[in-house]
Formats: sequence, structure tokens, C-alpha cells
Amino acid sequence: MTASLLAAAGLARELAAAVDQLRRITVQVRAHGAATGAGILWTGGESEGRGLVITNAHVVRGDRATIELSDGTAARGRLVARDLKRDLAALEFEPTSATPSAAVRDSPPLRVGDLVIAIGHPGGLVGAVALGIIHGAESPREGRTARWIRADVRLAPGFSGGPLADATGRLVGVNTMTHGSLALAVPAAAVEAWVRRSHALVAS
Repeated sequence: MTASLLAAAGLARELAAAVDQLRRITVQVRAHGAATGAGILWTGGESEGRGLVITNAHVVRGDRATIELSDGTAARGRLVARDLKRDLAALEFEPTSATPSAAVRDSPPLRVGDLVIAIGHPGGLVGAVALGIIHGAESPREGRTARWIRADVRLAPGFSGGPLADATGRLVGVNTMTHGSLALAVPAAAVEAWVRRSHALVAS
């Protein structure tokens, strides 16, 4: 087998492992019994027996939603934070067993052409996968986190609130919308900062 074929086989195995990992941390978010989008297990319930799911604000219209985990178990989610400007929402829930949580990529910086994976639930298809590349990541200005990650990934309704991750399964963003032919995702660093601020407000 040639070196190029070996490299391709290695990449295929790496992608398959990343998809399996991402499906475990991707949930369905249901409002009034109907699936409205996806969400990401941000913390797996290790903090005082509570778990946290991050999704899009437009996915959660009210203050309650049903969270369905990858193993089919369901839990009631309570809205604890919402940011309409960033289109983010945080749902707190009580896990019935140990659950995984997202691993966020902190380095190296994303580059145009980097391979990315999106997971979502379009048309009732649970855990669907879309593969693409980074088209552009806005540079931070004045110490602020970039507003959007732009990726050449084909997203359908049902991917909203789900993960955008690198080829190793590390989270780089939260899928939010499409603009033209490109997918827009909120950078994971911006989501982390928002979660910290929101938790501080809730705690106070």
C-alpha cells in the first residue's frame, strides 16, 4: 500500500472516531414534543449532579425543553441563560447517569482549509454528519473573540445548536445559521466566555 493510501486510511479512521465522539455529546432538543434542533453537552453533570446543554436561542422558544441524549434517554431541561444577539441558550438538566461533555479546541488557531465536522438532526435523521472546510474565521478585534466562524459545510434545518468540530472531534463552534452557501458558527471560545458570565449571573 502506498504512503498516500495509508494516509487516507488513517484519516478515515480518525474521522470515524471523531464522529462517534461527537454523536455522544450531541443531543436532540424538543419543544412541545417536536424536535426543534440540536444541542451540545457542555458539562456532563459532574458539578452538583447537574448537566448543561448549549444550543441556539431560536431552538428554545420557551423556558423548558426536553433533552434527548444519544443513548435515547430523555431529561427535562430548564432555560438558565439566553443571548439573542449571539443566538445562544443554556439548558440545565439532571442527568440520570454519567454523561460525556464537549472537549473544546484551544489551539492551534483555525486556518482556512482546515477540515471540520458538523453533527445535527435534519428531517428526523438523528446524528447526521456534514463534512467541510473552514472558509474564514474573523480575526478578534481589540481583545474580543471573533464573532463568526464561516465554514463551507452543507447544513440543513436540524443542525442548529449542534457542534462544529475539527477532525479530531474537538469543538470549535456552535452551528447557528447559513449565509448564502456558508455555515456560520459561534466560536467555542465565545461560548465558553458567555457560559462563565451567565453562570456568574445565575449564582449571584
